[in-house]
Amino acid sequence: MSALLKIQNELKSLANPTQAQNLQRFFKTGKGEYAEGDIFYGIKVPVTREIAKKYGNELNLEEAEELLHSKIHEERLCALLILIQKFEEKNVSEEKQKEIFDFYLANTKYINNWDLVDLSSHEIVGAYLFAHPKERKVLKKLATSKLLWERRIAMVSCYHFIYKKNFTEPLEIAKTLLHDEHDLMHKAVGWMLREIGKRDLGTLEEFLKKHYKIMPRTMLRYSIEKFSEEKRKKYLKGII
Repeated sequence: MSALLKIQNELKSLANPTQAQNLQRFFKTGKGEYAEGDIFYGIKVPVTREIAKKYGNELNLEEAEELLHSKIHEERLCALLILIQKFEEKNVSEEKQKEIFDFYLANTKYINNWDLVDLSSHEIVGAYLFAHPKERKVLKKLATSKLLWERRIAMVSCYHFIYKKNFTEPLEIAKTLLHDEHDLMHKAVGWMLREIGKRDLGTLEEFLKKHYKIMPRTMLRYSIEKFSEEKRKKYLKGII
């Protein structure tokens, strides 16, 4: 039995219909919602992660692509977790990492819910671009995409830069996305700005003082979440 079939069978055997219904509501899979038609088995992320660890070494990229193209959310997540494993393998070659990076960007339409983006983009796209500065222009291309998930990949990938205390690209992408119309992007940008503030409050406040009056309310609330109540109120009232 192939690794692909083993993964599919094991995930299917763990299906929890009640949990699946809850997840489909939580992840907005209804008609007209951002994840319309996404199908869940109802498996918790740590369980899917264990399956990825169990079979990841057996799965090749061709099989990972088939898994990533699945209609089942947990199968797509499992494929992404396996890609991360392969990207981070000990003694992995730059050529292999480049192959995985390119594969990821070629399949963004299947990385089509916020948890899939948030669990994988900084581990692959962010890590690769941090190590290859000449290729970072792809972040701006993703940030200006018509595809919501590519814009979220652009922002959340920057978490790797933020972790490394390099704020240049994250702030540039945040600025590019200031006027994004989607609530999921307001949350993503605010989240990454907050992460910058955890590491360098001065850098965050410098950015906010230039832009907070034009930021969507949700974005601003997320970015100032760790501020004192008094300072939050000043930002929200526009009196900084």
